[in-house]
Amino acid sequence: MGQSSAERLGERLRPDGGVVLLTVECQEGVVGPDSALPELATAARRSGALRNVARLVAAAHRADVQVMHAVAERRPDGRGANSNARLFRAAGRLPVQQHSGSRAVRVAAPIEVADEDLVVRRLHGLSPLAGTDVDALLRNLGCRTLIVTGVSANVAVPNAVFDAVNRGYTVVVPGDAIAGVPADYTPAMIRHTLALVATITTTDEVLGCWKAPRGPGLTGGAVSRG
Repeated sequence: MGQSSAERLGERLRPDGGVVLLTVECQEGVVGPDSALPELATAARRSGALRNVARLVAAAHRADVQVMHAVAERRPDGRGANSNARLFRAAGRLPVQQHSGSRAVRVAAPIEVADEDLVVRRLHGLSPLAGTDVDALLRNLGCRTLIVTGVSANVAVPNAVFDAVNRGYTVVVPGDAIAGVPADYTPAMIRHTLALVATITTTDEVLGCWKAPRGPGLTGGAVSRG
């Protein structure tokens, strides 16, 4: 008999099987209380997506699964930043700027960053992978399966998923650990786009694969936010 979907997922997510957990733009200036994008921040919190990212990160720390945080930022002088799309020009006018070294580019609570986590910052583009160190780091880590979480389901998350698939990684997306705007756009994006190229699952199913507690606890292995 063939494997069940749960067995296939468990095989892909074995802690010793080359799996990495990626959080996308889960930073103070995007999903924090003083976000430059308050509608997105509200969606991430009200949907439970941000808390589910935190649960996954905490469980990954306990299971010795590598965690990587992809952060978007820009220099105060804007050097190297894109200006070739409306999104970039609008971002440059927002009251909260994702300036390098500022609070806005710190990983947001309740996510905890451990010493062993990797934080990859980019100054340009829409994708956590394109033109960044993410792909090289994943290959050096022996990654075969990439779990993608975070925001937004509108732009950065689908970019990450497609770029990872194009580079040969198997991608897993816990659908309750990503968010976008408006709120009803996220399930539509998952169903009609991401499900075509990635394995869609839930936070609890991932935690089950790592034999992590399914309760609300977020402690264990994490030491600070970065």
